[in-house]
Amino acid sequence: MTNRSIAFFDSQFCTQAQQQSYALNPFETMALPHLSGRVLDLGCGLGNLSVEAARHGCVVHALDAAPAGVEDLRRRAQSLVLPITAELADIAQYRINETYDCVVSIGLLMFFPPHLAKERLSDISNAVRPGGIAVINTLIEGTTYLDMFEPNHYCLFREAELEQYFKDWAIVESRIDSFPAPGATVKRFASIIARRPGA
Repeated sequence: MTNRSIAFFDSQFCTQAQQQSYALNPFETMALPHLSGRVLDLGCGLGNLSVEAARHGCVVHALDAAPAGVEDLRRRAQSLVLPITAELADIAQYRINETYDCVVSIGLLMFFPPHLAKERLSDISNAVRPGGIAVINTLIEGTTYLDMFEPNHYCLFREAELEQYFKDWAIVESRIDSFPAPGATVKRFASIIARRPGA
């Protein structure tokens, strides 16, 4: 993520942690039933999905660039005695050097310029073990939501682009969601859950 978006989310995570606002968002709720084994939560944010996955028996490696989210997740994981490793990371430069049963990237890829977003998508798919799951959610139409992005430093995927990328995988779920945005506009997201062929 870029400096402007990191600052935005860092402030938001501080507020949510103070309010103990830990409810899963709709995309995290969609992902949770499909997670098992070793999970990489790439761009974990406040870590709500990481916590719930660990409560359901997963071992979670969680990464984010916003210090407030990572610090609060570490605190909660320790307090709840959950198998979560939370790390602060510049995900624009981070390279995944392990494989996982599940790799999750919710609301992350749009914060990179297109060439980096495509590199991270490739990294994610390569990090999923045969038979494992990738969960990807990204913005496809942003309207005023793009105000938090660095100028010319974001990636809006096309509506069917994720399905095309994972065309050789088994598509478990694919959907488009729209949400109201300021100025009587909408922000639209594409989400996909895909299983890699293999064992």
